[in-house]
Amino acid sequence: MTTVLKSVTIVDPKSAYHLQCVDMHLHAGVIAAIGENLALPQEAEVIELPHAQVSPGWFDTSVVLGEPGYEAAETIANGLKTAASSGFTEIMVQPHTLPVADNAAVLHLLHQKASGHATSIHPIGALTMGSAGQALAELYDMQQAGAIAFGDFKKGMKNANLFKIALQYVQDFNGRVLAFCEDDTLRGNGVVNEGIVATRLGLKGIPSLAEELQVARNLFLLEYTGGALHIPTLSSAKSVALVREAKARGLNVTCSVAVAHLVLTDAVLENFDTRYKLSPPLRTALDREALWEGLRDNTIDCITTDHHPVDIEYKKVEFDLAQEGSIGLESAWGVLAALLPTELIVEKLTAGREIFGLPPAVIAPGAAVNLTLFTTEGTGTFTTDQIRSTAKNAALLGQPTRGKVLGMARDKHIILN
Repeated sequence: MTTVLKSVTIVDPKSAYHLQCVDMHLHAGVIAAIGENLALPQEAEVIELPHAQVSPGWFDTSVVLGEPGYEAAETIANGLKTAASSGFTEIMVQPHTLPVADNAAVLHLLHQKASGHATSIHPIGALTMGSAGQALAELYDMQQAGAIAFGDFKKGMKNANLFKIALQYVQDFNGRVLAFCEDDTLRGNGVVNEGIVATRLGLKGIPSLAEELQVARNLFLLEYTGGALHIPTLSSAKSVALVREAKARGLNVTCSVAVAHLVLTDAVLENFDTRYKLSPPLRTALDREALWEGLRDNTIDCITTDHHPVDIEYKKVEFDLAQEGSIGLESAWGVLAALLPTELIVEKLTAGREIFGLPPAVIAPGAAVNLTLFTTEGTGTFTTDQIRSTAKNAALLGQPTRGKVLGMARDKHIILN
């Protein structure tokens, strides 16, 4: 049976149909036809959604699914349903599991658990054994088992020589290293951004220098070794400037920013709400402005939800003791659409495929179905009844939103909200 998406506006600057209102015929996992007022095939299922827009399927470069090991916070099945309803057709899954995803066996388990879901996964293999930073994990074996890149979730690499070796080693199979940047010795016991807000609240601060020193060091190592480096979740103005300079020198470096850091600043910490305890920490309005500028001038390549479900028992404690992290899939589109132009959001939510060597999602007759449906009509706020994750630690609750996700389509799967 053919499914017809009736009168949808395509948002894809790379497509010949960009900003055109057309009908799309989807058949057997392929875009069969695109055009205005196409004749309906026999037994067609017609989907007509008011003010619907369609873009290439969204791609998230940092999602924690919990399972195996942290099922109380999230399971793979529910996490993938949440991703699909949030418009994401593919996600990169962090190795924050128990056991840590540092070998092919764990990656095979992840693929097995994710099989059959509308949203597909691309596992990130741990860079070091147990993500302990002491010895490189089985990188080539994991690459053969489907690892899309290698990095230790929310852990900066202390050992510069080991990081250098990793950058050199993965070049043999065109791998990419992920480098979360934070110097533990500068972070110390800090829990929020070091600054006026931390001082007023009596909370121990994490200076932006903790991020910036590791960004600078890792870029120097990349210049020395060659290879490919991705820096996730930049948060400070100077970090953006460092990456901008590195790109100007021709280094193969890419980076992302988390939705929460584009929306919030450390000013929200006044009530000691642990939903706002994130890694990296929320920083100042000046840092946020620099992140926006980094998006506009393409210093920052992509936006991630940095989705990290945390069980309530690790959030409903004193701020100093609370675990860092926030869910972000469900809120991503609405809060971004209230803040940034639609075409910029779509660009930054789909750029990850090219960065990590995957085929692009193409909107053209004959292309595989990989689409996100959304609208920019209507305004509101992000509320608890929109949360579909098992854990409810949402930093963006109460934030203004615009439009909503209508659904997604990938291969033969069509999910409508």
